[in-house]
Amino acid sequence: MTLVPLALWAADQVPEDDDVVAGWTAFAVFVLLIGAVVFLGFSLTKQLRKADAAEAAGLYDPSDKKKRQTAEAEPADDEQA
Repeated sequence: MTLVPLALWAADQVPEDDDVVAGWTAFAVFVLLIGAVVFLGFSLTKQLRKADAAEAAGLYDPSDKKKRQTAEAEPADDEQA
């Protein structure tokens, strides 16, 4: 029965405000995550440019070509039933 009061005492201890810090390890993980997101963004941009170049070169089936919508495109008529 002596373990119960000891466990309660250990669980009730609150650290001082100066003792609680994120530390350099958390900062390094945060910086690495930012670097990973930047790398993935550049990689995605590169792959999309390669796909557009391949489409322009005619490497894809022309019957699957999708029309791109632009801001100048005419709006669809909703009056037709």
